[in-house]
Amino acid sequence: MKLVREIRGPEDFAAAFDASRETIERLVLYEKLLRQWQKAVNLVAPGTLDAVWHRHFADSAQLLPLAPPGTRSWIDLGSGAGFPGLVVAILLASPSPRVTLIESDTRKCAFLREVARQAGIAVDILPARAESARTPVNEGLPRVVSARALAPLARLLGLAAPSSPPGTALLLMKGKEARKELQMAETMWKFDVELVSSVTDRHGRIAVITNLERKAKD
Repeated sequence: MKLVREIRGPEDFAAAFDASRETIERLVLYEKLLRQWQKAVNLVAPGTLDAVWHRHFADSAQLLPLAPPGTRSWIDLGSGAGFPGLVVAILLASPSPRVTLIESDTRKCAFLREVARQAGIAVDILPARAESARTPVNEGLPRVVSARALAPLARLLGLAAPSSPPGTALLLMKGKEARKELQMAETMWKFDVELVSSVTDRHGRIAVITNLERKAKD
């Protein structure tokens, strides 16, 4: 994927991601609610609020083409304000794959529920820490587990492992230290990986990880 030009609003997003009118309407609503709730709940870094279509919506949307064909369930760890998981659910706008958002902050969970309710999007929202969340609703394979800015890769793989049986693709959004984090993770884990350049940040990388398995201790 190549870097997209700055996504400044709905028209740019629709052109870059071939989004339908209904999808754009839902994202416009999402932006409105994000701005309203941001006044009381710290949902995103204040400096990114005016660049929400690029920094958050487009950044999240780029994961969809990386999902395995026929994905039946999608788990988003540490969803925060819904990036990338809720954006993915809005773009899919269908009951399959089922998207589960895992977020420990109850105020952010309330925000996610309100966006999903007003947008008419069916998602599962679990108010739990990633390391303790256990859900039976995502039993279908192939599966995606996604995360953005949640933890260093070695720890993140530990958080994702319980939800990542064979047939799972991990789509983990990382920064310019992605290769270094991969090297550290390889001391504890075995996996196949493709490092994909972000389309919204020239320094960003998406680690597409499959066949995750913890290494046996010596």
